[in-house]
Amino acid sequence: MAPHLRTIGREEHLAFVASRPAVSHLQVPSWGDVKPDWRAESIGWFDRDGAGRERIVGAGLVLYRPIPRVKRSLAYLPEGPVIDWHDGGLREWLDPMLAHLKAQGAFSVRMGPPVVARRWNAETVKAAIADPAAGRLRDVEPDSREPGADEVVELLRGLGWRRGEAESEDGFSAGQPRYVFQVPFAGQSLEEVRGNLNQQWRRNIKKAEKAGVKVVEGDYEDLPAFYELYRETAERDRFIPRPLGYFQRMWTALRAEDPGRMRLYLAQHEGETLSAATMLTVGNHVWYSYGASTGRRREVQPSNAVQWRMMSDAHERGAAVYDLRGITDTLDEGNHLVGLLRFKVGTGGRAAEYIGEWEYPINKVLHKAFGLYMARR
Repeated sequence: MAPHLRTIGREEHLAFVASRPAVSHLQVPSWGDVKPDWRAESIGWFDRDGAGRERIVGAGLVLYRPIPRVKRSLAYLPEGPVIDWHDGGLREWLDPMLAHLKAQGAFSVRMGPPVVARRWNAETVKAAIADPAAGRLRDVEPDSREPGADEVVELLRGLGWRRGEAESEDGFSAGQPRYVFQVPFAGQSLEEVRGNLNQQWRRNIKKAEKAGVKVVEGDYEDLPAFYELYRETAERDRFIPRPLGYFQRMWTALRAEDPGRMRLYLAQHEGETLSAATMLTVGNHVWYSYGASTGRRREVQPSNAVQWRMMSDAHERGAAVYDLRGITDTLDEGNHLVGLLRFKVGTGGRAAEYIGEWEYPINKVLHKAFGLYMARR
């Protein structure tokens, strides 16, 4: 029997998330509170067990972005929904979702299936960066291909879904990153995790320890200190920073749902905070979310110290994956983002490619007009 769909409450949604080993932090109910310009709704898919009792089998956080003067919305499910993507019956999951979103006034739907397609080991990525002939990660032969990913892509195309707008020159899309870097923890001791770090990482961690760098957990009151470093980082790395209020809202909303959902770490040396980072946790998946550092005293390696403390804490709390989030797809040494890629590769983890974000134009005219409007911004 095909699952049926209806709106669900926060508690029911959160209970479903808690029943799964890994759900994106963008698919928990509290993430809707982080995005005040969007209207949030939790939806659930249900079937019945052998005794005829209703049970939840899927869930999604939908963010509706209203369009001025049109009274219609873009519906977005970042890194979701959380359904069985590999059961072969995607129409039975997605058709009722589209019908529901259309009834809610959506003119277009965008979603990010949490389906990994390919993976590259750290050594493979390192060799590709050093190879002048390797222009992009997507063109490098992967170390593994995830079973079923190609079938999901073909099913989506057959159902009328389209790949989201193209990534930028750096390989980042307008939504969530298609390429990420992850360190697997499952089945490994902390000593093994440390042993997988490259030599430069291990050396930098020792330098930080010897220099007396202390990494401490911060609180809400420490967010302004993090933000000062974040603004400096934005200027140095040429990206537009989010406002302080965004991080304060994240802290309040996510920790109200679960006190361990968001943590802040600060690396301090001789009374000065030199580096800081935020960490998010859902189930056994941990994300390095935002990082920041000053250009001062870089020789004491505060950024490596922060990362190692977060990795150690994540491992102690039972994480199966430590996720360093987005990486650039370009391997061009002249691109400023390759330095960040090299930093993440030093953890000894794996690069992963998701199948990307997908769109379904419910109203093709409005969908096209919205795309043109976004392109001009």
